[in-house]
Amino acid sequence: MIRRLIVSYVLLVAVALAAFTVPVAFTLTAQLRGDTEESVRREATTMALLLGDGDEPARQALARMAGAYADETPGTVEVVAADGRSAMPPLPLPSHPDDPAFGAALAHGRTTVDWGSRLVWGPELVVTVPVYARREALGEDDDGDDEEAETVAAPAPADRIVGAVRVRYETADLSDRLWRIWGFRAILAIGVLAVAAGLGAIVARLLTRPLRQLNDMASRFGDGDLTARSPVTGPQETQTLARTLNQGAERLDTLVASQRIFVADASHQLRTPLTALRLSLDNIADGVDDGFVREDVDQATAEVVRMSRLVSGLLVLARAEAKVSAPEPLALRELVEERLKVWRPAADERGVTILLTGEADDLPPVLVGPGNLDQVLDNVLSNALEVSPDGGTITVRVETGGPEEAVLEVLDEGPGMSAAEQARAFDRFWRGQGLTGRSGSGLGLAIVKQLVTDDGGGVALRDAPGGGLCVRIRLRTAADAPRWITP
Repeated sequence: MIRRLIVSYVLLVAVALAAFTVPVAFTLTAQLRGDTEESVRREATTMALLLGDGDEPARQALARMAGAYADETPGTVEVVAADGRSAMPPLPLPSHPDDPAFGAALAHGRTTVDWGSRLVWGPELVVTVPVYARREALGEDDDGDDEEAETVAAPAPADRIVGAVRVRYETADLSDRLWRIWGFRAILAIGVLAVAAGLGAIVARLLTRPLRQLNDMASRFGDGDLTARSPVTGPQETQTLARTLNQGAERLDTLVASQRIFVADASHQLRTPLTALRLSLDNIADGVDDGFVREDVDQATAEVVRMSRLVSGLLVLARAEAKVSAPEPLALRELVEERLKVWRPAADERGVTILLTGEADDLPPVLVGPGNLDQVLDNVLSNALEVSPDGGTITVRVETGGPEEAVLEVLDEGPGMSAAEQARAFDRFWRGQGLTGRSGSGLGLAIVKQLVTDDGGGVALRDAPGGGLCVRIRLRTAADAPRWITP
């Protein structure tokens, strides 16, 4: 939008410049052409009057005038007699006395002006005027003005044509002046457009600032930050829109907060009766000798255990969504080693080996909330241990994913997941068809994703080499606090 506003502003200024500058340039060009033509015609007419006087002093004056004209101006003078083939001393015969312009002047007394081109002008301006035998033309007023010269140039039919004068005026200087006229205005126009582009960028950013603030608020809101609000600034329309969005965000934040509080309270309240129910079932099982009753009690106990896990998972999710703690720098390698010590006894009972590989000493601290990574590892390792075959291996790999993130991978040798199952594995309450689908709550990987993304990291699933599943967790390092990793 900013680019379009700048382009529109520059185009508007360009049209305004063209409307005012181009006509002025054309007017100056026409004036330059007209002034030059008038000056050359005046010089040619003056020379024709000197030549038409007929006496020797006038002809010598014409020769001196022609020499001075050639020295001081880019023009040359040519003269031909009335017969069109002989010279009129003291000036020599021109190189092309049979030129049509000479013929028109000698035969019809016509003054011709040839610019050499219809566009602007050619390499030279050629003006040809007839010479009339009139002695009184210069004798009465040696300082006659332009109007008097024009009167002499249009004699009565009785005047006799004794020759023709042609002035060739090179237009190189005119072309230079023309380029200066247009070049100056072109440079001025480019400068004005550059200034207009700069001002347009400033104005466009000022005009679109409220919209960018609204977009920033919408982006943060879409990323899950329900506390995002937009400043009420700008025109009346954007102020109204900002107020409406802020009110909607405030209401939604209140509703979501109420829902989280309800889930957390309900989960917390359900844990006590579930614990009591499990103890009661255990007591019943201890006092019953009937195998059928014991089987029913064991099934009921298993369902109570699953419900307890579900309630605990809901409580963890509610606390994670509330973001009650800020990320802190922690040593990833030490934390992983600590959690593996907790899980190795359970793995040893089934003959499952847990290996820790990867970089040991050069890992930077990672930014995670207190207790978040512990729960993430517990959920991932629990799933991996549950699907791993007896005597299998679980590989935990810790390494740097670049200068700004650390990578934690957990690979198992279980049945793995299809692409469709991997796409839904992070959905809440979704349980797959494998081993974890029969006994899990459907919240394990959802909790993992919530906790990792709350800390600014990302989590993804992929097939492990040789079979099984690989859970890849990317975490921010302490040196990259402002950056958020996309899954």
